[in-house]
Order: sequence, then C-alpha cells, then structure tokens
Amino acid sequence: MPTHTFTLNGERVTVDVEDDVRLLWVIRDMLGITGPKYGCGINVCKACTCHINGKAFNPCSVPVGAIHESDEITTIEGLADGDDLHPMQQAWLDRDVPQCGYCQPGQIMAAVAKVRQCQREGRDLDDAAIEEIRNICRCGTYQRIREAIKAGADNM
Repeated sequence: MPTHTFTLNGERVTVDVEDDVRLLWVIRDMLGITGPKYGCGINVCKACTCHINGKAFNPCSVPVGAIHESDEITTIEGLADGDDLHPMQQAWLDRDVPQCGYCQPGQIMAAVAKVRQCQREGRDLDDAAIEEIRNICRCGTYQRIREAIKAGADNM
C-alpha cells in the first residue's frame, strides 16, 4: 500500500492508504480530525473546507495521492493559537452565528482564506468579496455569517 506524508495542523503525518482515497476520509477516519464535515462529497456544499498551503480547498474532492510531502493542510482544529481562538472563530462566537453548527468549520476556514486572499491582493473585504464564499448553510444564518466575517477580518 502506498505511503503518504504531509503536514496536518503543524504536525508531520504519514498514512498507508491507496492513492485514490479522498483526503477527507484520511483526515477524519484515519487521523481522527473531525472538524472538517462530510456534507456532499462532490465539492458543492463545502462543509469540509480546509486550507492547503494557506488557500481554501475541499478535501472531499482531492485524492490523497494528489497531496505532496511539502503540502501543509490546516483544519479548523489547527486554526487557533493554543488556547487563544483565531479572530474569526471569536467573531463567530461574538455574533452567535451557529445554529446547527454543521457547516461552521468550513464557513470559518473559507472566511479566513478569503480575508487573507483580499489582504494579499490589496483589495477590500467588501460585500462582493464575501459573496465569493460559496459555502452552504442550511440553517440560513448568512446575515450573521457576513457580520462575523467582517468583524473577524477587522482583527486579523
């Protein structure tokens, strides 16, 4: 069986698994990191959003064989700095965003990636930029999500 090594939340991990197994299953089932949620498995709902080398991606649609040894994967569990929540996580709590909470890890990871992208590109995080985030919330808390993204961005 092939061996795959990469960095997950700052730690080097190695797994023995076939190349075509989706990274989401490796993260959740083999490595026990359950923050990224399984929603659709086809890169539509984005409940599993994580970061690869600092950019948002959906591990439900990426086979582990496509991950390189130099890749750094970050899940919601790796976003905080020790006991200190990331500013976006804190904004989520301050704005009372979650209802069922299922999509929230993916929403937060997508929001952080979007803020960082806007910062890199030197553009404002305006409503149009926030609308580029395509994560689905079945509870419909989009207004509070937008407020939390703006608040979190102010502290990033």
